[in-house]
Amino acid sequence: MMNQFNKIIASFSFAFKGLATLFKEERNARIHLIATALVIIAGVYFNLSLIEWSLIVFAIGLVIIVETINTVIENIMDYQSLEKNPKIGKIKDLAAAAVLLSAIVAIIIACFIFGPKIGELFG
Repeated sequence: MMNQFNKIIASFSFAFKGLATLFKEERNARIHLIATALVIIAGVYFNLSLIEWSLIVFAIGLVIIVETINTVIENIMDYQSLEKNPKIGKIKDLAAAAVLLSAIVAIIIACFIFGPKIGELFG
C-alpha cells in the first residue's frame, strides 16, 4: 500500500518539476503566467460569476496546456536534430500555431467577459 502511495507522490513530483521547467525555461510560458495573474486580478476586481470564472479557468488552462505540449514538441524536435530541417521547422510551426490559436480563443473569451464590465466602468 505504501509503495503505491509513493508512486503517486513521485508522479506528482515529476509533474510539478515539469511545470517548474516550463516556467523557468520558456519565455512565452512566463508571459502566459503574467497574463494569468492579470486576468485573475481583473476577475476578482469585477467579481466574476461562477460561470465566468469557469470560462476564464478553461481559457487559462487551454493556453498553458497547449504551451506545454508545444514545448514538448520543440524539445523532441531539437533532440532529434540540431541541424536546420524544413520538416522539423514545419512541425514546430504547427505546434506554435496551436498556441497562437489557443491564445486567440482565450482573448475572445476575455473580451466577452470583461468587455461589458469595462464598458460599464467608462460608460
